[in-house]
Amino acid sequence: MTRQDAGERKQRVLQLLELLDREQEGLERTRSRLFGQTVNADWVRGMEQHPEREDLAESFAAKFNRFQDGVGDKLLPRVLDQVGEPIGPFIDNLDRAERLGWLHSAARWMRARRLRNRLVHEYVPDPAEFARALQEANELADDLLATRKHLESVFRKHAE
Repeated sequence: MTRQDAGERKQRVLQLLELLDREQEGLERTRSRLFGQTVNADWVRGMEQHPEREDLAESFAAKFNRFQDGVGDKLLPRVLDQVGEPIGPFIDNLDRAERLGWLHSAARWMRARRLRNRLVHEYVPDPAEFARALQEANELADDLLATRKHLESVFRKHAE
């Protein structure tokens, strides 16, 4: 790889980190608004009378999923590449990152991944189940945020 190639790859990661900064800010704002109140089955049942609740839940779900994709599908492989680790399928990349100490738990990341359909209100007829999915995503968001921060740290250390 030439210096120019390395420089271009580094620049792409820096651009991705800037994008993730903006997505993180949006996730944290929406998360704060949503979980600044009690989110339970009654709150979900009240969506019909309070459509802003549905908008807020959908916004949180979309931002959670998009941030997860940005970190797991885009940033993680690029940081693995930066440090000379092989890049493979998503689960292999997660396992490798866990072994390297870059994320707390690959299993928790997979839990976050499986939340996708449960975070779409129209697909979950049980209000209690939808409320649990939102609460679980709120918990797992901390893992996503910590992983993003750690991956940036690893990247910057190896980009010097």
